[in-house]
Amino acid sequence: MDIAIYIILSLIVGIAIGRYLLALLFTKQTQEAQEKVKSIIKEADQEAEHLKKKKLLEAKEKFLQLKSEHEKEVSQRNNTISQKENTLRQKEQSVNQKLENLNREKQELDATRKQLDKLVEINESKSEEVEQIKLQHIKQLEGIAGVTAEEAKNQLVDSLREEARSQAISQIKDIVDEAKLTATKEAKKVVIQTIQRTATESAIENTVSIFNIENDEIKGRIIGREGRNIRALEAATGVEIIVDDTPEAIILSGFDPVRREIARLALHRLVTDGRIHPARIEEVVAKTRTQIEDEIVEIGERTAIDLGIHGLHPELIRMVGRMRYRSSYGQNLLQHSREVANFAATMAAELGLNVKHAKRAGLLHDIGKVPDDNPELPHAILGMQLAEKYKEHPDVCNAIGAHHDEVEMTAMISPIVQACDAISGARPGARREVVESYIKRLKELEDLALSYPGVEKTFAIQAGRELRVIVESEKISDAQAEILAADISNRIQTEMTYPGQIKVTVIREIRSVAYAK
Repeated sequence: MDIAIYIILSLIVGIAIGRYLLALLFTKQTQEAQEKVKSIIKEADQEAEHLKKKKLLEAKEKFLQLKSEHEKEVSQRNNTISQKENTLRQKEQSVNQKLENLNREKQELDATRKQLDKLVEINESKSEEVEQIKLQHIKQLEGIAGVTAEEAKNQLVDSLREEARSQAISQIKDIVDEAKLTATKEAKKVVIQTIQRTATESAIENTVSIFNIENDEIKGRIIGREGRNIRALEAATGVEIIVDDTPEAIILSGFDPVRREIARLALHRLVTDGRIHPARIEEVVAKTRTQIEDEIVEIGERTAIDLGIHGLHPELIRMVGRMRYRSSYGQNLLQHSREVANFAATMAAELGLNVKHAKRAGLLHDIGKVPDDNPELPHAILGMQLAEKYKEHPDVCNAIGAHHDEVEMTAMISPIVQACDAISGARPGARREVVESYIKRLKELEDLALSYPGVEKTFAIQAGRELRVIVESEKISDAQAEILAADISNRIQTEMTYPGQIKVTVIREIRSVAYAK
């Protein structure tokens, strides 16, 4: 019994001691955990303080940098504004000075006008005396010479006319002989100079398309890493792409206008889509080429339907559609062919000829300009061969081949097609003039009028549609001015080629100038 009580007491004491020890251990661990938490919080506070100071320093540096840039920009703007103010101030001073000069000149002109009025009054009073003295001198000379003044004038004019005629005949003979000796040499020289001056410009006009872009970043994406995108685009389209010469633009260079159009549309789709890489480029170019081919056929079919032409071979329809992308001297080839077809149909109807054949020949007369093969043949001959190949009527084939006189005209509609081709191409505004030929035509106009005696100055104005001729009043009378205007207009008609009409205005004026000293 006592042992059991002892054991129970021992267990109770052991449990109490164990609880006490556990409490001590828990208290110690709690203290250590609290200290560790305090340490972590302290470190976190220190780290936060450090980051806060770092961010404040960075913010201060950024603020100072922005402030410096802002002050610099403000300074530049202030300098620009001050420069503009100085420029405006200088212009204002210059304008004021000019106004003062103009006022001064006006006063001088008023004074001069008053003096001229006085001189006119004096001259009018003396003109009658001068005229009487002149008549007396003429009568004295007539008495001495034994002939009247009119007879003497006629004799002098006849002798001068004969002398001028003999000199002119001699000079003409010398010029003709010299021209015969040097004609071949000069002709070759003119041809070579013409080729040198116009070949580059014609090639640029017919082989280049422009694709505009918004910024140079897009240009870099089009080029791609190490130029792989642009190489893939050139390989897929067959067009040379130039991206560095012109800002905010890409130049598409190639002789085939259809290929240039495919490249332009493909570039537009790629830039709009934003995905530019070789695989995507090949996919877009293939889709664009298919679309263009379908569009070419659709254009050809629509053109044939609009003109009422039926039974064209599918290949001829495709060629008609390709004319949409061709031009001749700035005139769209398809529009030109449609005009010729309509003109030829109208003429054929008036003359009682076959309207359908005339319209068909007018539409197909420049079909030889479309194919890329057989470039050594003239386009009229090539077009005639294509028409024969696709079983067109012999009259249509002859009209196509003869519209530039490469073959003999055997069909009645052939001269009609030739005339309509000239009408469509030569009407004012149909084809773009080259700048050099335009300037040359203006200079020829002015030089033609300057070749007349008594002409002081000439001015070709209104884009060459009017020629103003200023003559010397002492040498040309009013009646002679009218004759001169008619002579110049006749020479222009016979010696020059020009669109529309040219108005010739001869100006004759008398100026009396006197200086007050």
